Amino acid sequence: MNDFSAEAIGLVIREHRQAQRPSMTQEELAEQADYGKGGAVSISRIERGLVSPGEHRLAAIALALQLTPGQLKQEAEGRTRSLARQRDQRPVKLRDQVAETKRRHAEINEKAAQRSKITQEHGEAFNRVHDVVRDEFFMKFVELAKSINGAPEPERPSEEEIESTGETPTAIRIVAMSAGIANAIRGAAAGGAAGAAVGGAAAYGAFTAAALFGTASTGAAISTLAGAAATNATLALLGGGTLAAGGAGMAGGILLLTGMVAAPAAALAAAGFYVLRQRRNKKEEERLRTEVEAAEAALDQSQQGFDTMVDVLSRATAIMEYVEVHGTHALEKWRVDLPPEPRDWELLRHERQERYKDFLTAAGCLLAVSSINVSALLTAKPDALREMEMAIDETLRYADRTIKSIV
Repeated sequence: MNDFSAEAIGLVIREHRQAQRPSMTQEELAEQADYGKGGAVSISRIERGLVSPGEHRLAAIALALQLTPGQLKQEAEGRTRSLARQRDQRPVKLRDQVAETKRRHAEINEKAAQRSKITQEHGEAFNRVHDVVRDEFFMKFVELAKSINGAPEPERPSEEEIESTGETPTAIRIVAMSAGIANAIRGAAAGGAAGAAVGGAAAYGAFTAAALFGTASTGAAISTLAGAAATNATLALLGGGTLAAGGAGMAGGILLLTGMVAAPAAALAAAGFYVLRQRRNKKEEERLRTEVEAAEAALDQSQQGFDTMVDVLSRATAIMEYVEVHGTHALEKWRVDLPPEPRDWELLRHERQERYKDFLTAAGCLLAVSSINVSALLTAKPDALREMEMAIDETLRYADRTIKSIV
């Protein structure tokens, strides 16, 4: 975990950016640090202490500022200690104490509001592209695959093969998900629930639920990030639920997440009466100051999880966007190349069979990415958060690399 606060690293980055000769704009820093569209907004949020850059982003920013990541971190750690000392130096006069507490209270509310806004923006961005990929790639592949008789299920690696090849848990889990999808395709072709005359999110929800039940032997708890209430309501049966942990769909998920990130500010609502009063006695001031400090601590403690959540949503969105552009195009080429129905697996050319396997693997990757439990990052303890970060990073890296190698 980082030993510096988001506020400190933001101040250090801003100072170094402005110290460049000529002074560097936020747009220029974003461009040199390889941020995509809207990068200046991301730099602005970092400099205001709303988010802290992940390791790869920090390294890119440091390079753009002609520093090493270690130098940036060291300065940020020193600034964190300096800011902590400043906070501990309370004004002597009650009037000044009241003004300082009011200022800190306003900062907490602003930061919580900004976190909620960032969460909603990233959630809605993922939601939009996920729904397109669901309809234009995942379900269209399922419909095509249903028309192929006798397609084999992917072979699950044995324990001996896993040990000998050194395959990662993510690779094994995606193979299991692909196998579950293949099983669900056969069930749909035979007239199962996923093959019912329903469309869009409801069909996807029924299908992926059947696919994931088929991979229950992996022991993984499924908590799905998805766009439609019908999708999430079905997948919530698997135990983890959606982002909202209740299957309320992405809209509900965003409401819950924004509530979670804004919770410290909400906790101060009861004390709001005292904030509005310019004159209050020492007891009232002490009570509010204690609550403000507790809210500040809660925001600080959840910062790492919040930063990870933003990074995960951003990377997951980028994976979906790649499939939206390239995956849908590749699938359409395969569709055009397939022979007319009825189609028999054994009669397909080898390259057509290989494309089926490719798309099945890609579908498994998409399911793995969509099953990341993002909301848990906000409440995880430091040790658990480190483990979750590693596992999620492995999933995203593997899915991104695999999908790009296929489509």
